[in-house]
Amino acid sequence: MAEDKNRKTASVRETSRKGTVGKVLHYIRRYWGFLAVSLILAVITVVLTLYVPILIGRAIDHIVAAGRVDFAAVGRILIKVGAAVAVTGICQWIMNIMNNHITYHVVHDIREEAFQKIQVLPLKYLDAHAYGEIVSRVIADVDQFADGLLMGFTQFFTGIVTIGGTLIFMLTIHVQITFIVVLLTPLSFVIANFVAKNTYSMFQQQSVTRGEQTALIDEMIGNEKVVQAFGYGDRALERFDEINSRLENCSLKATFFSSLTNPATRFVNNVVYAAVALAGALTVLSGGMTVGNLSSFLSYANQYTKPFNEISGVITELQNALACAARIFSLIEEEPQVPEAGDAKTLENARGNVELDHVDFSYVQDKPLIENLNLSVKPGQRVALVGPTGCGKTTIINLLMRFYDVDAGGIRVDGTDIRDYTRKSLRINYGMVLQETWLKAGTIRDNIIMGKPDATEEEIIAAAKASHAHSFIRRLPQGYDTVISEDGGMLSQGQKQLLCITRVMLCLPPMLILDEATSSIDTRTDLKIQETFARMMKGRTSFIVAHRLSTIQNADVILVMKDGHIIEQGSHEELLAGGGFYSELYYSQFQN
Repeated sequence: MAEDKNRKTASVRETSRKGTVGKVLHYIRRYWGFLAVSLILAVITVVLTLYVPILIGRAIDHIVAAGRVDFAAVGRILIKVGAAVAVTGICQWIMNIMNNHITYHVVHDIREEAFQKIQVLPLKYLDAHAYGEIVSRVIADVDQFADGLLMGFTQFFTGIVTIGGTLIFMLTIHVQITFIVVLLTPLSFVIANFVAKNTYSMFQQQSVTRGEQTALIDEMIGNEKVVQAFGYGDRALERFDEINSRLENCSLKATFFSSLTNPATRFVNNVVYAAVALAGALTVLSGGMTVGNLSSFLSYANQYTKPFNEISGVITELQNALACAARIFSLIEEEPQVPEAGDAKTLENARGNVELDHVDFSYVQDKPLIENLNLSVKPGQRVALVGPTGCGKTTIINLLMRFYDVDAGGIRVDGTDIRDYTRKSLRINYGMVLQETWLKAGTIRDNIIMGKPDATEEEIIAAAKASHAHSFIRRLPQGYDTVISEDGGMLSQGQKQLLCITRVMLCLPPMLILDEATSSIDTRTDLKIQETFARMMKGRTSFIVAHRLSTIQNADVILVMKDGHIIEQGSHEELLAGGGFYSELYYSQFQN
């Protein structure tokens, strides 16, 4: 039973490896012209390299004994040797340029496809995978793949051509001794193939563990303030040491077993060389060949066996490269978000009529979150969503923006199901400010104009003034041209949130989503922004998620949610008068 399972596992690994090789070749085929030139140059390089031993052998035959040397003939031969070596060097230089071009263009294509795939992956994939692990696939794994691929181009082709060329040259010198070489050298391939099959899974485990380590480093650095504030440093170090130890173990195993290839193949090569030397010496003594021919043959025998070392080393390195390639290909081949319909409409200047019709949704199968949710929002209405944590408020936002698709039912904007609109046009009609701020590395201006790249300076300043961000931006070292890091750097959480609000105020789309948009802003500024929001929301359909119930008292409709259902609905006064769950929430916030 165990043997069958092992055979099945080995079969799956072999199929996976062959599939990965096929995908790599698919990318390489795009650069077949450069590949053809590289192969031609490899042939020229090998032929000239193999021609040199013939010339050396002829030179040796012109040295008969002391005082009996044909210097003129030896000189002419040495000129030919110099010319052959010079041309070989030039060909190798150009061949390396071709190989580098192929390798780094293939890497460029793979990275570009991977990044494009990340842009269309469903959010549930990104939510389920550590960001650092994804980064490791796109950066570290592709780098490892590039190293293996470059080594493959540099040594694999020339090695194969060298083996074929030396075989031909040896046959022209002595057929019987050539057979000795041919019979013994395949042992190198047998050894290399055995090691390669057994190290692929080890390199794959190494790649996975390296991704784990990158994810942990990314997680800890991104939250270092929290780590230090809660004294989590020692436990973080323990987690890192555990992963680092596993990475060390699997790396050592992979390196150890792969390193067996070279000494094993060298042993075989030395046996071959000794056998050729013995057989050749006996042949010279019997008059079957000259000393010069023996010298050439020994040189060919050495060159014939050397590529077996190089190719076996390349095969081992390729196992690491293929293991890394398999991980990046698995990302590229992930199922993208549900594709848009071929006849998808473009939503322009939405009126803001939003309807949720019998909507069901769950993040995890068999764990329903929203069931049979119905909601009708008229154009220009301000709808507030309130309720305890985990009741489904943010989930509704995710569904409205189509970050997730409903499991059942439908959501309509202006009478059309949002799945019949292009995602881009749907999202352009929403302005969204979240509790979690997101800023990119760049200037303050770059972050503000993200939704409207062609905004004028006057529009940018007007939006910043409306959000009350202009005053603190002016105090920055370079004002709107101040460069910040991706996490906002020197900016406070409140200032970062003001920039996100400014970003929306610059675009002023027909529908707004404010998910705890002022949670990190002081009370005084919050009051000012609420006035700005009130002006901004006038005539625009707005969805407001808030825990501070004082900020949503002027909403047209307040939806009280619990366990994925709307349990109460009405204005602030109506809900207070009803004495239900909303009134409990409200008075719990304002009681002494």
